[in-house]
Amino acid sequence: MSRRIAALVPAATLTAALAVATVATTAVTTTAVANARPDGGTVEAATRVVQRNRPDIRVPVFAQHTGQALLDLRVAAPGTDWAVKGKESAVMSVYVDDRYQTSVVVTGSAPLSQQLGLGALRAGPHKIRLRFDNERSAAAATKVEVSNLALQTFPRTDPSYLALRYAPIIHGRSLAEFGDANQNTTTDTPLIAWHESGPASTPGHTRLTYSIVWSNEDGGTNSPALMARWGRTTDIEWVYALEVDAKGERVPGSDVYQAPNHETKQFQGSYDGDHAQLQTCTSNNNMCDKVDNPLRFFPSALQTLPSGKAREYLMDVNPWTYLVMAKELIREGKVEAPSPGTPSTPEVSDQRNYLYAVVKKTTSAPNSGSSWVGVALGVRLTSGETIYYSHHDTPNWSIQRDAPAATTVELPAGTTVADIAAITAHRVVVGTDTGASIQVTGIDRAFLLGTDYLPQPSFLTWSGGVTVTAAEPSAVLWTR
Repeated sequence: MSRRIAALVPAATLTAALAVATVATTAVTTTAVANARPDGGTVEAATRVVQRNRPDIRVPVFAQHTGQALLDLRVAAPGTDWAVKGKESAVMSVYVDDRYQTSVVVTGSAPLSQQLGLGALRAGPHKIRLRFDNERSAAAATKVEVSNLALQTFPRTDPSYLALRYAPIIHGRSLAEFGDANQNTTTDTPLIAWHESGPASTPGHTRLTYSIVWSNEDGGTNSPALMARWGRTTDIEWVYALEVDAKGERVPGSDVYQAPNHETKQFQGSYDGDHAQLQTCTSNNNMCDKVDNPLRFFPSALQTLPSGKAREYLMDVNPWTYLVMAKELIREGKVEAPSPGTPSTPEVSDQRNYLYAVVKKTTSAPNSGSSWVGVALGVRLTSGETIYYSHHDTPNWSIQRDAPAATTVELPAGTTVADIAAITAHRVVVGTDTGASIQVTGIDRAFLLGTDYLPQPSFLTWSGGVTVTAAEPSAVLWTR
């Protein structure tokens, strides 16, 4: 496996942590097929079954280097379903040398490649222990099937070492109104993580920022507004940032986190090695730096966001996140009953009824304060002249930001790509008209979800220069 994370295969499995890894492993059950890796390690293809009320599985591994370690594996949990209460997931805890490192939330019978952070390891032999977590798993869950397990370590000389060295550890939420200390195994689960890096204000220093995609948010922006303004019902938040000097060492006092009410606060909590420990402490997935929940997720931050891409790009290259997103809404009763009139109501319908698009635009005057000018996308079908709008005619659900922005347009059930005749842009006034014009310069991708809730291939990438103004508030971006 490449050190860079490829697009994950479609599957009905989720995890609370992603990462990277290398090392030789030894077969435990069935006949192993050891495949050579480009980095000199091996991927051992034996399937192990981690079962409820059965002994833990122990796997000897060997770290080729001293450095940050990450574990590759494929996981599946037959009999579980994220859309069904009581069947949500099986939880597997991962230990290194008998020290608890992370939990993995697994749902569905289709195997999914995952990567888990393990922290700093010395070169030499180690032992991975996999334990079925009885208390944290759904009642219907009985086992986790694990295959393709391999370890990888990143030494100081590796370009990815810095991002992995300072990746935070996220502890589970314990809000009483949403369940017990294990609530993140059934709701608002952290799915994937990534890092971004750039120059700090001090020459030669680097700023590292870490973000997470959560399966949903129980509080904060409501689901219909999320679909219109952000193009998904997952929650995407930056969680932790710090500055490192030219030698790669943390600048004291530079690390901050996103606290309740989206405040930026200086981190004053504890570290596990170099990894800051944070805890989800609000219904909309903001962080606290005081930790009292033992459940922890150790996301790999190896993935990064390419320049010029919307944050939802990380979901696009991890397509299973759309399936988990959709199933959580179903289980939580947030999907309206199907009817011919659902596209005209603001409530969220079956998420397979939406066009998922990313629009690029520039506003001629700053969009700030209580009055601003946004953009909504419109879709006209080949079957008539009705235009379906991304903002559902709710002005402040239009797109305010000028960065590449994801949105969705709700369409009649059963709509296919061939039914889409035109995509249009519409100027939307919030408050007092500022007179700003908006130039729409691109649609980065446009797709529907398939019957399996996974993204179909994008059918459209458009670039150009279309301007909407107070005098001409609508314009066609694309026609079939």
